[in-house]
Amino acid sequence: MNKVLKNARLLDGSIVDIEFVNGEIAQIGQDLSGKLEIDIAGNLLIPSLVDLHTHLREPGREDSETVATGCLAAVRGGYGAISPMANTTPVADTAGVVEQVFALGKEAALCDVFPIGAVTQGLQGEKLAELGAMNSSRASVRIFSDDGKCVFDPLLMRRALEYVKSFDGIIAQHAQEPRLTNGAQMNEGEISSRLGLTGWPAVAEEAIIARDILLAEHVNSKLHICHLTTAGGVELVRAAKARGVQVTAEVTPHHLLLTDDLIVDYDAVYKVNPPLRTSADVLALRAGLADGTIDIVATDHAPHPSEDKDCEWQEAAFGMLGLETALSVVVLAMVESGLIDWTTLVERMAIAPARIAGYSGHGESIRVGAKANLAVIDTSASWTVDRNKMASKSKNTPFHEMTLPSLVVKTFFNGELVFDISEKGGV
Repeated sequence: MNKVLKNARLLDGSIVDIEFVNGEIAQIGQDLSGKLEIDIAGNLLIPSLVDLHTHLREPGREDSETVATGCLAAVRGGYGAISPMANTTPVADTAGVVEQVFALGKEAALCDVFPIGAVTQGLQGEKLAELGAMNSSRASVRIFSDDGKCVFDPLLMRRALEYVKSFDGIIAQHAQEPRLTNGAQMNEGEISSRLGLTGWPAVAEEAIIARDILLAEHVNSKLHICHLTTAGGVELVRAAKARGVQVTAEVTPHHLLLTDDLIVDYDAVYKVNPPLRTSADVLALRAGLADGTIDIVATDHAPHPSEDKDCEWQEAAFGMLGLETALSVVVLAMVESGLIDWTTLVERMAIAPARIAGYSGHGESIRVGAKANLAVIDTSASWTVDRNKMASKSKNTPFHEMTLPSLVVKTFFNGELVFDISEKGGV
């Protein structure tokens, strides 16, 4: 059955009808007709978003999230593809585990789930995981990360970078020098001193970024920097790109908006790894995303059950939800501030992530023959975040009760309508 989206507004401002046939865009024009017609009333139509940094917790911590609930959160946020990290129980360090996660994504049938494999066995940083086997599995893993932990051994990091070159893979590094962050609770600075919390210095992140850029340059391999948070880190990546190093970087929505002064009341919803930094860092991250030094936005969606957050700061888990609020937070931080336009937002949140990861059928321009993986955005709307109405099994959003701009109203996956706000009962 062919479907036609009526009155879709494209990034260039044109209003068109778009026909879907067999999960692909068959026609773009005026006055098209179909057996099923959906009028989107001039709302913005964009390629669905792609997230290269998600935590779905399954297998092992289904009390926090499952692949199914994570996928539902994703499509409500306008995502068509997500990339779950390997820090599950058991760790996704073998072909069997990544294939399990991949299969659960297929079963959910809401968006594509492309697992990220561990770099080291058990995330222990001692021996390489089954990188080749995970790549050749049904999951076709191309990105490997010990996210949550740093691959701190430089020799092991070099070997990983060398190994993945054989299949054009990528090592995604969680940049955190462990000896400089032992017991760290928040950004090191005036506020951490005042609160009596162990500080997390910017240099702990920047030292690993600098080291790994040099290693990637030495072996001519692909390095991706996870959740960049410091002004110094932005400058390291900028300089590396200028001399041709194959390095890419991501920033999270929360690091584009929130700062460490929010922690003065010890509310653990703001406890995240890496930590919230200063306003100067936020401005540097925004500038880096605007000029392309930072390639993409990634959510680092990190769900936790209430008991892991509703406790003393020192005992609380690190992490925040991100999938359902990411687009709106980036609009607030980057578009409404005048730093980027919607075309650049789509580049950073859909096109570039799909290109970096090699996710076929995602991040494509809206054209005949492209996969119908699309999101419809009401750019004139605003909405108030309610943690109790989120699709995630967890409620640890730092944006609860915040009013945000722009609203995802529909998401299409392979031409099928997988999210419609009119069927959700509000936001």
